[in-house]
Amino acid sequence: MIRLLSILSILAAFFLGNMASANIIHGRVVGVSDGDSVTVIDAKKTQFKIRLAGIDAPEKSQAYGQKAKESLADLVFGKNVDVQWSKQDRYGRTVGKILLGGVDINLEQIKRGMAWHYKQYQNEQSEEDRVTYSEFENIARDKKMGLWRDPFPIEPAIFRQKK
Repeated sequence: MIRLLSILSILAAFFLGNMASANIIHGRVVGVSDGDSVTVIDAKKTQFKIRLAGIDAPEKSQAYGQKAKESLADLVFGKNVDVQWSKQDRYGRTVGKILLGGVDINLEQIKRGMAWHYKQYQNEQSEEDRVTYSEFENIARDKKMGLWRDPFPIEPAIFRQKK
């Protein structure tokens, strides 16, 4: 029994270790589609469309949409990043957190007032990220940063439904 448990723990460590390393993309940001989507190319020249997890930025045709895109481009365009990803969305994009030198870029968009904390998908975030993203959204709202200057900002999900 002890031998079986040892074998199982070794197998679990092997598979979990491989899963963790398989869930990180290292690459250069070569395109910014909008305030929450980028294109990353890795060392093998594989292209990844990345949807930033935990945030929802204004659509390009929406108020602050262009500013959100410019903000994200300012943060990451042409830079080497790590993407910790968890899944692919229904459009085939990889959903993940972009890290630049250890800085959470998804959170930076919220801090700048360029995105909402995407509450619809918060159950897919770690508890720490859920709390942090929500807190910084409230701070950006209180300081009227970015899109929060608008007295009645429309969440992108609602904006998309109306279109």
